[in-house]
Amino acid sequence: QLQLVESGGGLVQPGGSLRLSCAGSGNIFSINVMGWYRQAPGKQRELVATITNDGNTNYADSVKGRFTISRDNAKNTLYLQMNSLKPEDTAVYYCNAQRIYNAFFRDNYWGKGTLVTVSS
Repeated sequence: QLQLVESGGGLVQPGGSLRLSCAGSGNIFSINVMGWYRQAPGKQRELVATITNDGNTNYADSVKGRFTISRDNAKNTLYLQMNSLKPEDTAVYYCNAQRIYNAFFRDNYWGKGTLVTVSS
């Protein structure tokens, strides 16, 4: 049993910055990958960034160079630093965690999301 709770969303002007946090609790044992996804109005949920348990990161092309994903294992917390925000970044941002057992089976967990609005 694993719970994920996002925080840090809000309203920001274009060019501004926000830092999102995701606090994990419960059964955090053997989580292999954590990430951030987002869903903009009228669009499908999309990958923003991921980080593995050995620290390797991956970013969507649309956020590369502007966003930074990180984790603090001692605090069971995932972060997303968002700089140079654009109106296109407006979305509900979701925290994700995966426990991968093998090539065919994994546990997948989601937070309820936090809203980021970028507007002038």
